[in-house]
Amino acid sequence: MTANITLEDLRPAEGSTKKSKRVGRGRSSGLGKTSGRGHNGEGQRSGRTSKRGFEGGQMPSYRRLPKLKGFQIINQRKYAAINVGRLAELDITEISLTSLKEIKKAHPSCDGLRILGNGEIKKAITVKADYVTPSAKEKIEAAGGKVELV
Repeated sequence: MTANITLEDLRPAEGSTKKSKRVGRGRSSGLGKTSGRGHNGEGQRSGRTSKRGFEGGQMPSYRRLPKLKGFQIINQRKYAAINVGRLAELDITEISLTSLKEIKKAHPSCDGLRILGNGEIKKAITVKADYVTPSAKEKIEAAGGKVELV
C-alpha cells in the first residue's frame, strides 16, 4: 500500500528553520528594553545600516591592505634566455637547461630555456631548448650543430 502525500504532510527538514527574534517583549525574554541593540550610539538608532566592510570606525581591511597593481599571471613559466655568442664561450657540447643549471649559467628557479640569435658561433654544439629564434637556429646549424626543441 502506498501512502499519498498531501500538502498538509509536507514539513521542512529537522533543524532547517528557527523562530524569529521577538524583540522588545519584556526583560525576561532576553531581548527586552533596548531590544538587543545596546545603549546609545549609532548602532542603536533607527534606520542605521552599516555599509559593506564597515568595522565599527576602525580602518577597514580593504583600506589597510596593499593593493595589487596589474594582472597577475598564475603558473607563469620563467625562462632562461641565452645568446648564441655566450654558448660559444661554454666548454660543453650538449646544451640544455639542466646542463646550464649545473655550471650555474641559469638560475635554479627557471623552468625553460630560450636561445637567442645575438653573437657568432664557430663550434658544433647540440642544443635542447624550449624555443630557438630562427637566426640562432641558422647560426648553430651553419656551425655544424644540431637544434632540438623540447
